[in-house]
Amino acid sequence: MYRLLALLGFTILVSVAAIHPAVTGDITVGSLIVENPWSRATPKGTKVGAGYLSIFNIGTIDDRLISATSKISERVEIHESSITNGIMKMRKITDGLTIKSKALIDFKPGGYHLMFVGLKAPLKKEQSFNVTLKFEKTGEIDVLFLTSGIGGKSPYPSEEEIRGSNSGSNSGQAN
Repeated sequence: MYRLLALLGFTILVSVAAIHPAVTGDITVGSLIVENPWSRATPKGTKVGAGYLSIFNIGTIDDRLISATSKISERVEIHESSITNGIMKMRKITDGLTIKSKALIDFKPGGYHLMFVGLKAPLKKEQSFNVTLKFEKTGEIDVLFLTSGIGGKSPYPSEEEIRGSNSGSNSGQAN
């Protein structure tokens, strides 16, 4: 939601965040907005899971995601996946991830993500769980993650779905 509004200016962005945080599932702490935290269900016996979200820094100074913790796993690591010469590679980010001023960082499949290592139980569809994100300047932010099905997509509507539902178009509807 905030990415769509970013084009209109940060003043509107901050106002909307203050009015509708419960509706969007977004959290605003200081100059950071955390939106759409989600995970996928994991098969029985799996000891790792991944978490996705977006972090938007509306402030004038950079911040840095230092670490994360959750009771669902032994530890939480910050990872980045990339494709090099057609091969998917994943690496642990050990020195934190900078969230530049006025910038958005998307944690999504195939890119940045939180890795839940040593899961205490499989993640189940429609389960929710807490993760505490620790930032260098902002401090700790507690975030509630929602879980979709195995191999599922985010339970939050995409920008395209939002634009489509607000466009007034009747395409695909019976007359």
